[in-house]
Amino acid sequence: MNNGIHEEALRALAEGGAVRDTLVSRQDEKWTLAIRLGGSGSRWLAVRSRREALRTWTSLTAVGRFADGIGLRGFNVEL
Repeated sequence: MNNGIHEEALRALAEGGAVRDTLVSRQDEKWTLAIRLGGSGSRWLAVRSRREALRTWTSLTAVGRFADGIGLRGFNVEL
């Protein structure tokens, strides 16, 4: 997941229905969110913020609230 997508762009893509897959995974003690725009052969794009190269959350509940606010319908969780 070298490439990333900013939150504002993610919101626009989610509203347009362009997000195909969403994956939440754990890195150390934090959670990350990545999306895939194409089919199974396309790359994962990690969610970034304006200040961070990789946006992280402290709980899965917080990721769920963020995803709901962005307009994502659901996500897969990788433990």
